[in-house]
Amino acid sequence: MLDSKRKPKIGILGIMHGLYDEKQPQITTQQEAFARQVALRLADVADVGFSHAAKSREQIEQVVRDFNTQGYDGIMIIMLLYSPGFRLIAALRENRLPVMLANIQPIPSVTTDWDWARLTTNQGIHGAQDTGNMLYHAGIRPAVVTEDWKSDAFKSFVADWARAAKTAGELKRMRIASFGRMKGMGDIVGNDEIMLRVLGPEVNFEGIGDVRKRMDGVTDKEIDAQIAEDSRNFAIDPRLPRENHRYAARLQLGIEQFLKEFNYDGYSANFGVFEEDGRFTQIPMLAASNLMAKGYAYSNEGDVHTAAMVGAGHVLAGDGHFTEMYSLDFEKDSALMSHMGEGNWKIARKDRPIRLIDRELEIGGLSNPPTTVFSAQPGPATLVSLVPLEGVVYRLVVCQGEILDTPEYKTVPMPYFHFKPDTGIRRSMDNWILAGGTHHQALVLGRQLRRWKMLCEILKVDCVTV
Repeated sequence: MLDSKRKPKIGILGIMHGLYDEKQPQITTQQEAFARQVALRLADVADVGFSHAAKSREQIEQVVRDFNTQGYDGIMIIMLLYSPGFRLIAALRENRLPVMLANIQPIPSVTTDWDWARLTTNQGIHGAQDTGNMLYHAGIRPAVVTEDWKSDAFKSFVADWARAAKTAGELKRMRIASFGRMKGMGDIVGNDEIMLRVLGPEVNFEGIGDVRKRMDGVTDKEIDAQIAEDSRNFAIDPRLPRENHRYAARLQLGIEQFLKEFNYDGYSANFGVFEEDGRFTQIPMLAASNLMAKGYAYSNEGDVHTAAMVGAGHVLAGDGHFTEMYSLDFEKDSALMSHMGEGNWKIARKDRPIRLIDRELEIGGLSNPPTTVFSAQPGPATLVSLVPLEGVVYRLVVCQGEILDTPEYKTVPMPYFHFKPDTGIRRSMDNWILAGGTHHQALVLGRQLRRWKMLCEILKVDCVTV
């Protein structure tokens, strides 16, 4: 399963020229102490590692190799003093990790007592310019931030970039199982080889019969434990037949066992395969909701692109949610968001119970699937759609907005909420359609545009804001 809870692990590559050691023998120790102060300042947003100043090409290359082999998510370059940019090129040519250039210095303001020592130890800017120029010529585009290293703005930038770097790494390791694909649905279709090569996730088409086999091995004790967990999480409708709930739990446990056994981080299932197989009595609404809440990537109908973005959302911002736009509400300047019955209930509003109902489903040809019903927490949110384009190009369409505080809709039998784009529903939908945005989306709470943009920059994916 995706590693969404661990803090990002970022290595500081602190570089400096050894030219000043002879006249100022304490300078290396002093500047290394500065790098450690930066690491300490960032400790609550990332696990930041720093060993020593790198003063030569050989030392830089060794530090970069170490970061690449020791489980780091990204590299933050800090100019401890001036250092010739040429020294970095060979190291970063072999580097596989995202890079950020932090244009910072120990003392943020020039004062009247400025002297040669302070000039020497606060001269990172021209080293950053030299380094940035060399990186540009080498085709390397780092994230760049020029800030006071003690400021909240600096910490916020690093926190966002570190999350994006970690998410890029998780995408490279991600594995998604696809159980069928809805016939005739065009905007979900892409090229699995290109997806693996460009974005990272490995997609495999699997037989739903393998899930059915694992359902047979689920014990009554395991089902009882899942029912007890659902009872803690949901207000269960007394009209929900016990046998329906137990079957839904068995189906969820069968899917989860399959994912664990074959090391999958998520899945996408076309509901039609469950009826076509002939051995299932429900489609797995509850399984999808509970597994998303556990941190698995998910989408419906074989849409592996949105599944990958739900998984990315888990890591990037926490609690990715699968959804689509059902109806427009021009009075509320919003879209009513929902899907067939799946939803990550971790994003549910805190002042209403999450209901588990006996869902009458008019499609699918099977019996009523137990379904969670909730509205999302009102407040800022970010909606994204990954669009496969011609050739090897991907585009991420991003829309920031607000989840509205709306009354309960007593007769809506699935997760729902109103999403109001910052640019208004008319303009945002015009631009969404013109940008090729798809009809499935991933949503995360909070204004996370910068994190998604940083992820796109790392992956070299086009990002369009609507």
